[in-house]
Amino acid sequence: MIKTNKITLGLLFLALFYFSCEQEEITPTVTQDLTEEEQQKLISSPEIDQIILQSLHDTGDFLWMEQSDRLIWSALVQSDSVLTIGYSPSGISSPNSRIGIESVQSPEWQESAQNILGMINETIQRTGSPQLRIGNENALIHKDLPYLEIKVTSLEVLQNLRKMDEVRYFEPLSYEFDYSLLNQGQNARYFSDSGCSNDPVGSLPASDYVTISPNAKSSWNYPQMGITQAWQQSTGDNITIGLIDTGVSPNQNLLGSGFQSGESVSRSIEKFGTYQTGYWWWKKYDGPNDQCGHGTSMAGVIASPRNAVGNTVGVAYNSNLISVRGTSDVIVNSGNEKDGVAEALVLLGKRSDVKIISMSIGDVFSNSKVADAVRYAYNRGKLIFAAAGTSTSFTNWVGVIFPATMAETVAVTGIKESATYQRCNTCHSGSKVDFTVIMERAGSENKPLALANSGNDPSTVGGSSVATATASGIAALLWSKNPTWSRDQILNQLKTTADLYPNRNSQYGWGNLDAGAALGVY
Repeated sequence: MIKTNKITLGLLFLALFYFSCEQEEITPTVTQDLTEEEQQKLISSPEIDQIILQSLHDTGDFLWMEQSDRLIWSALVQSDSVLTIGYSPSGISSPNSRIGIESVQSPEWQESAQNILGMINETIQRTGSPQLRIGNENALIHKDLPYLEIKVTSLEVLQNLRKMDEVRYFEPLSYEFDYSLLNQGQNARYFSDSGCSNDPVGSLPASDYVTISPNAKSSWNYPQMGITQAWQQSTGDNITIGLIDTGVSPNQNLLGSGFQSGESVSRSIEKFGTYQTGYWWWKKYDGPNDQCGHGTSMAGVIASPRNAVGNTVGVAYNSNLISVRGTSDVIVNSGNEKDGVAEALVLLGKRSDVKIISMSIGDVFSNSKVADAVRYAYNRGKLIFAAAGTSTSFTNWVGVIFPATMAETVAVTGIKESATYQRCNTCHSGSKVDFTVIMERAGSENKPLALANSGNDPSTVGGSSVATATASGIAALLWSKNPTWSRDQILNQLKTTADLYPNRNSQYGWGNLDAGAALGVY
């Protein structure tokens, strides 16, 4: 495979643990401070990883709260000992459905957080266990989401948390699963790539694009998804899409001063960075600039301008774009990445102009903090598209990944150019998939066009990543034509005009999106 196409593997969960484009700090552990009795109770990291792996095989997910307190405690003290605790008022019904609607600053919610802290402090004082100080306070209580974080090294604290009505969940913040196990322990880099290379192709086959005015390249799959036809009625005007990914490259002019160029006018691009680096006691924001390449390619698929320089054109080339660098690579597995993605969802959730959120990122099992943030954005009316997952053929047994597994997201995967439904070589599928996008050529296996990190020659991108970005762009075309529609109306129109409707497929959902049909072009 040529270097240019390395990014086509999208969400590559095998290589990222070892080869992310930006290295995380090594997390200190406190196992050396445990008593001999505690050391004997400790479940080792390899044992924990095997339990996670078995759960993925058996259920397709791994939930910390379904595990024993001893296992959670073991994972906790073998990472940075920071525990995330989700809370809600005691006795409240369906607390998750209220996240983003009710203020966690209300006395009722804050009392719940303080009750939890009171129990922890009492247990710590009684047992003499050490405690973390974050920002010169005993704990961090998030101002928008109903969770708090505190260092816990006492198993008794976890046992007491389990008994409290105010506790929705508790999870170790920074424990990282060994992703090489998904490939039977073999070298992950050998079989896949981190998704962080985004170089221009250089010489594209003439059959892989059509040149359109003023001199832009329209990807080969656009007519097959009804996108070219839909442009007759909508190009995404006045719709703002939020992209949570690895940021956008400052060296790609079409995502900078050239965002308004050619036939893409009267629109805007904004760039934020919510990803932080550093230890828990000292962190700093790392900025909005893409250091990976994945976010740049996704931004190009969604909203690259209809340009005059010979580069690729995005699906919704007149939409507004807000890029949020919430993660350093496409796997949301470190504590800093979970923080960054959760903060990005809150940022976009608060923006009244944002209609759509595109997330071509994720992890092989659930994280409750990020799930809370997804619900926060969802409960504020956002239409959230999430990638079903991409890895090598050796490991796509994993199925649909988080957060695409959530009911609040729309799961998208990629399929081959074929008369029958065949998932792409690296794509995941499963019962949680809602829609598919054609993104792999039948013979050459070439992928759709995207923006490279710099220059006017396109790159190519594949997997469920590009499928998700494409779906987000199609939704923008539809919403632009029907600006008064609700999220549910948009989603229903996409569903009822998709290829397989009214028969939902067990692996591919409603099938291929059809932008032209959704907009009533034909």
